[in-house]
Amino acid sequence: MTFRDHDLDDAVEKVTVFPCPGGPLLVRGPISVSNPDGSAFTPTRQTVAFCRCGRSTISPMCDGSHKLGRSGTG
Repeated sequence: MTFRDHDLDDAVEKVTVFPCPGGPLLVRGPISVSNPDGSAFTPTRQTVAFCRCGRSTISPMCDGSHKLGRSGTG
């Protein structure tokens, strides 16, 4: 997965990443995401949660599975 942050200046909103303790990475700001297969998408929400535990069924996005303690493949 690749994250691209465009040239940042005062006129462009900056991207911030906040690691939630025991949970996902919250990414805020304008991003585009490229998957390993080459497909790309631009999230429609201003804040996106990316899974860090490997349990999400909608990877790379977080679905809250870390709260349930379910086994994952990652």
